[in-house]
Amino acid sequence: MTRKISLRTADYARLAAFRYALRSFLHFSEAAASRAGLTGQQYQAMLYVRSRGEAPVSINDLATELLIRHNSAVGLTDRLVTQGLMVRERAVEDRRRVRLALTARGELLVGQVANVSRRKLKQAGPDIHRVVGELASVWERD
Repeated sequence: MTRKISLRTADYARLAAFRYALRSFLHFSEAAASRAGLTGQQYQAMLYVRSRGEAPVSINDLATELLIRHNSAVGLTDRLVTQGLMVRERAVEDRRRVRLALTARGELLVGQVANVSRRKLKQAGPDIHRVVGELASVWERD
């Protein structure tokens, strides 16, 4: 049986503040991506590929990470390839598999947007940390 948790008005306020902090950062990040000529989803895709370093990234990996369907990840990849920001490479061990990689231009662009986002997080970090800590206190009562 599921135990009912009694939330207080302050708990709802903490949840609302957390969601607001997330939305605010995402809004800022998507605006920064837009100024660089990218959609938020394109930036997220490039950020994910870059975050993997030398580890291989497949279309399926990208779809899973972005919470989108495989065919949507294919279309997203197609657009990034057309823009010269990403390339598809055949996997050496299995020529049927495709790996994604950023081009030098893609690396530069994702780095620029990530730096803008990092500066924003540095400013907003203390507030976000506080909100997350307050939110955690709600769940500690359980």
